[in-house]
Amino acid sequence: MTAYKSPNFNGKIFLNTLPTVVTKQGTFLKIVRENFLDKRKHLREPKIPLGPFRSKIELLDQAPHEGVRVTWLGHSTLIVEVDGKRFLTDPVWSGVVSPFSFIGPKRFFTPALKLEELPPLEGIIISHDHYDHLDEKTIRQIINIRPGMQFFCPLGVSKWLKTFGAYPDNIHEFDWWDEYELEKGFKIAATPARHFSGRWIRDRYKTLWASWVIQGPQHSFFFGGDSGMFPGFSDIGERYGPFDLTALEIGAANDDWEDIHMGPVKATEAHLMLKGKLMLPIHWATFNLAPQPWEEPVEDLLIAAKEKDIKLLLPEPGETVLAKEYQNLWWMQYL
Repeated sequence: MTAYKSPNFNGKIFLNTLPTVVTKQGTFLKIVRENFLDKRKHLREPKIPLGPFRSKIELLDQAPHEGVRVTWLGHSTLIVEVDGKRFLTDPVWSGVVSPFSFIGPKRFFTPALKLEELPPLEGIIISHDHYDHLDEKTIRQIINIRPGMQFFCPLGVSKWLKTFGAYPDNIHEFDWWDEYELEKGFKIAATPARHFSGRWIRDRYKTLWASWVIQGPQHSFFFGGDSGMFPGFSDIGERYGPFDLTALEIGAANDDWEDIHMGPVKATEAHLMLKGKLMLPIHWATFNLAPQPWEEPVEDLLIAAKEKDIKLLLPEPGETVLAKEYQNLWWMQYL
């Protein structure tokens, strides 16, 4: 067992900053039924196939934008451009997110961009080791295409990346609040999140989970990964805010696991705590991960954001957009 010199590690497992329940007592079998055995599960999914969506390669072939520009490829996968540098977050191109290729949550649409079409990147940011954020097949393919790819990940996740083929020297591991300076005035920082880790039942909490800050000389971006609501958002906002753009999860929320996923209403609260100027919803419309209609998170977000006067960036999958208020209500044609 690796002993991590981290205030967030108790010698055996990593801990959240406050007590956190992954799932309420007695709900494990309920979750299994809802995700694997429920014959009505299809009612939560799109009635007709989504897409096809297609990114504009000519935009991504340009030099990274000097402001903030983003391409949402679905779920938590983003191509993010900040002050002339470009990153990829939690890349998942697989059709199923599960320990098994033949069963598990299936993708709603084909990726809008082929891995071979990825533009040049400074590196890949990983929030944690869950299958819908750390996809072995995708990582192996990227490394095969670009052996020198740099990875930024929380403590312990390097073991998976090395198993998938990444060179150890290309992996940068972070504890919460660790910073890495790419060049003078431009840094990446790992920040706290309220979640958990594990790719199987017996390895829960063995690696760290994190949110991330990309801070350039002129602009800044916050990537929330997965997180439940916690006071740490205010701490992050005080240290690194205000943010030109926050990317926060709105999907896969449920009362049975409210400590580890926020949902749209709490996500808007987190955005304000972070001192965000513009909010991009992620972690929705790609996989069936919770017992809710697939479009419900974004519909609830529109209401909550209007009530709080929050500006939203809502592109369709694969669309490359500048960080300014923009709402493409693309999902409504599928209802």
